[in-house]
Amino acid sequence: MNLKAALLALLAYAIFATHDVVVKFLGASMSPFQLVFFSSLLSFPLVTLMLVQDTTLGNLRPIHPWWVGLRSITMSVVPASAFYAFAHLPLAQVYALLFITPLLITLLSIPILQEKVGLPRMLAVLTGFAGVLVVLRPGGVDYGLGHAAALFAAFGSAFQSVILRKVGNEERRVVMMIYPLVATFVLMGLTMPFVYVPFEANTFGGLGIVAIFGFVATLMMVSAYTIGEAAIVAPMQYSQIIWATLFGVFLFDETIDRMTLVGAGIIIASGIFIVIREAAGGRSDNTPVLRTRTRGYAPGSFNISLFLKRKTKK
Repeated sequence: MNLKAALLALLAYAIFATHDVVVKFLGASMSPFQLVFFSSLLSFPLVTLMLVQDTTLGNLRPIHPWWVGLRSITMSVVPASAFYAFAHLPLAQVYALLFITPLLITLLSIPILQEKVGLPRMLAVLTGFAGVLVVLRPGGVDYGLGHAAALFAAFGSAFQSVILRKVGNEERRVVMMIYPLVATFVLMGLTMPFVYVPFEANTFGGLGIVAIFGFVATLMMVSAYTIGEAAIVAPMQYSQIIWATLFGVFLFDETIDRMTLVGAGIIIASGIFIVIREAAGGRSDNTPVLRTRTRGYAPGSFNISLFLKRKTKK
């Protein structure tokens, strides 16, 4: 079953990578705020299908309003940041920077979850950040907003994941899903008078692909985590660097940046070490990285962890 789960996850991340290619194409002529607004709007009926399945008793009032509000705001701006990075940077470079999310989760879990991080995991985090320096090559790369956007997306994705780990067991699933949706519509909608540009039918079709691919790939990830061990499924996300390299070369005439691939390899090795370390048991009370199953910058996706929690309770 682990082999089937791994293959399913690989296919899901291939779809996610294709999702990001469409984002890159659309981002050439559309603001990331407009892109997130309309792709979220189109994905709303799909995500609603998941929301209506929450039959637990209760209302929509959060038990932890500040944490829920902070997470909702974070989740509303992370996709725009990631989409901006995809539009302005080579695909492989964006993925390399987004791959630091597990490292940031490990660090953020210390103050938020009171997680005790031992020397091996901390050394893995430091090694991973060394990989970031290899990717960015201080003095050798012209930094821009794209790099800042990718790093912010990684931080925001890690932050919302740690908050979910902190309060997700107490809040209703519908609460944890509906508030980020509303926040995204409101905040991105407020930017429309300033960034909106008319678009043609084929662009609308591209927005539909972004919404559907994000949703379908997340459903596949739910299946993968349901039938397989998290320690086997989680590392499959790093396969996206392969797709990024291929798509970048053949679709966008991007050259293969060896230093980016070397840095990405260092970051990936650090992330996998942390996952294995948490999976070994006895070293982490919260296993925050291992339990982070949601790709936080795809508007059509929904939170895998909450869905699996509901399935476990039944």
